[in-house]
Amino acid sequence: MRSIYLFVLFLTISISSCQPDDYIPKRRGFFSVDLPKEHQYQNFDKAGFPYAFEYPVYGTISSDSLFFDKKPENPYWINIDFPSIGGTIYISYKSINPGQSLEKLLEDAHFMSFYHTKKADYQNEYSFHNEHGVHGFVYEWGGDAASKYQFVATDSTKHFIRGALYFNTTPNADSLKPMNDFLRKDIDHMLQTLSWK
Repeated sequence: MRSIYLFVLFLTISISSCQPDDYIPKRRGFFSVDLPKEHQYQNFDKAGFPYAFEYPVYGTISSDSLFFDKKPENPYWINIDFPSIGGTIYISYKSINPGQSLEKLLEDAHFMSFYHTKKADYQNEYSFHNEHGVHGFVYEWGGDAASKYQFVATDSTKHFIRGALYFNTTPNADSLKPMNDFLRKDIDHMLQTLSWK
């Protein structure tokens, strides 16, 4: 009986170990994402919100219901989801007041943005100013940082917004480059059309 088991085991190993001579290993690759053919925008001007802007038609806006397992501090925190691309822009809004000075809000935003220096190869920062009196900074991170783009926007007296782009995958600069490049134009358009109410 033991010899039959050994024979079957030997036969199974022999058959499974045979490979064709023309086997060529496949190269590693990344998933393919079909990006929209052109950038098109729609208005976000919800009643009661202290801000308005234009965002891509291939994005969907939802309320940010949880912030680190806690309820957000105000109802004006939103997410712009891009289901076909696998990314999300998280937007948090705060009002400037004696308890939350502009300096403190900028310091907190700077700390959260520069947390990415651990994985980033480089960092660029550029300022913007739009025709609606909104100004701020966009932070761009290189390498395998968790977020390629983050931004802050304010009027310096009453309103403050912080935003960050994240993808639902492990950060890889090479595989995410097409999506990051595509969404950068949308982020710039959002900031140029951002206005306060």
